[in-house]
Amino acid sequence: MKPEEILRRVDHTLLSPQAGWEEIAALCDEAIRYRTASVCIPPSYVARVREAYPALTVCTVIGFPNGYSTAAVKAFEAEDAVRCGADEIDMVVNLGWVKDGLYDRVLQEIREVRRACAGRVLKVIIETCLLTEEEKIRMCGVVSESGADFIKTSTGFSTGGATADDIRLMRAHCAPGLQIKAAGGIRSFADAEEFLALGASRLGTSRLVRLMREMEGREQDAAQ
Repeated sequence: MKPEEILRRVDHTLLSPQAGWEEIAALCDEAIRYRTASVCIPPSYVARVREAYPALTVCTVIGFPNGYSTAAVKAFEAEDAVRCGADEIDMVVNLGWVKDGLYDRVLQEIREVRRACAGRVLKVIIETCLLTEEEKIRMCGVVSESGADFIKTSTGFSTGGATADDIRLMRAHCAPGLQIKAAGGIRSFADAEEFLALGASRLGTSRLVRLMREMEGREQDAAQ
């Protein structure tokens, strides 16, 4: 798969707490240049990005990165993000409930956020690096039942990101219509291609655009 094709599957991401507008705008400019699937940005920038880049697909995060806000707060965050112009919402589940085996409560929470999204794309982050294999399998079932559009591996703010084994497990245990987003740990176009081949349809990263810029720079140097 060509790098350009892989970039079409990328949520070009900047979620650093110290990111300022100049960096967010640069991210958006890169997303347009390389035709990424979306930009994934902090909620506080959604309205400004929507105004400045009306044609761009805007993704944001809620309950991020720890997932322990109440369901009502997450639903409000989702409503506010939609009101500000978000096209896609990435939510973090309550991992304490997962650890306590309260899967019915997790399912109810996702459904509440699903309703608050008002038809926008919903991706559910389960933070695979913190879960046992049994918990991952159970969460594949919960997210499949919830009506969400995607199950997502990671926030990128915990102890690890996506792995090939996680993508294999998710594809084996998720409903066929549930898409998979691999995030964190994507270090190369080879990594990205492997995740896509294993069943992911979206990738959360900023590294691939940076690698593409470097590749273009080397080609320009070689042409001079």
